[in-house]
Amino acid sequence: MKLRFTGLSNPGLVRFSNQDAYYIDPEGRFFIVADGMGGHTGGEEASRIAIHVIRDYLLQHWKSDLATKDLLDNAFKQANLTIVREQKRQPQCSDMGTTAVAVVFRNQQPTIAHVGDSRLYLFRDSALQQVTADHTWVNMALHQGDITPEEARVHPWRHILSRCLGREELDQVDLQTLAVQSGDRLLLCSDGLTEELSDEQIAFHLQSNPPIEKAAAALVKAALASGGHDNITVAIVELE
Repeated sequence: MKLRFTGLSNPGLVRFSNQDAYYIDPEGRFFIVADGMGGHTGGEEASRIAIHVIRDYLLQHWKSDLATKDLLDNAFKQANLTIVREQKRQPQCSDMGTTAVAVVFRNQQPTIAHVGDSRLYLFRDSALQQVTADHTWVNMALHQGDITPEEARVHPWRHILSRCLGREELDQVDLQTLAVQSGDRLLLCSDGLTEELSDEQIAFHLQSNPPIEKAAAALVKAALASGGHDNITVAIVELE
C-alpha cells in the first residue's frame, strides 16, 4: 500500500502559542495529532509529551508480537502516565492534559486510537465520514437525545472533555480498525479546524485540491478566514 502524506499546524489568530503538536513518521507507518490544554506552558508540554511518548513506544515495539491495537493502547496509556507524573513534578501544571488521535499502518490495515475530541475523518468518493467519536459532554448529550446537532455545534459546554490524556482515572482508549481502499484520504485534525469549518466545508476543500499539500493549506487558510480562534492542525494521508 503506497501512501502520500503531509501535515500543517498554525497557532491561529487569537492564541499566542501553539498547544497543538503532530508527528508524521517519515516511513508513513503512523501519524499522530495532539491538542494540549491547561494553560500556555501546560498545554504545550502535555501535547509534546504525548507525541514523543506515543512515537517512541511505537518505534521501540514496532516489530514485537503485540497486536496493533495492544501496541496503540499501551502507547497511549504510557503517554497518560507520563503526563500524570509530570503534573506531580510540576504542581503549577497540575491541570495539563491533551487529546490525541493516531492512525497506524501495520500489516496493511490501518488501526486508529483516540482520546478526546481531536478527530479522524475518512474522505471517499466526495463524501466525508467522521470515524472517531468525540469524548465530550456535548457528544454524550447529543447521543442521549438531550440536545440537537445544531445545539451541539454552538453549545457553551462543547469544549468540556469527558476523557483526555493526563488523568489518573483514564481507563479506556478507543481503538478500531478501518477498511480502506485506493483513493481514500484520511484527515487527522485538532478541534481548531472543526470549530471553524463544517463537515461540508472540510469535504469541499479536500475535493477541490487534488495535491494533499494544497488541501492541507486550503483547510488551514479557510479556518483562519473563519476566525482562527484556536490552534489549527491537520495531517492528511492519501492512499494511492
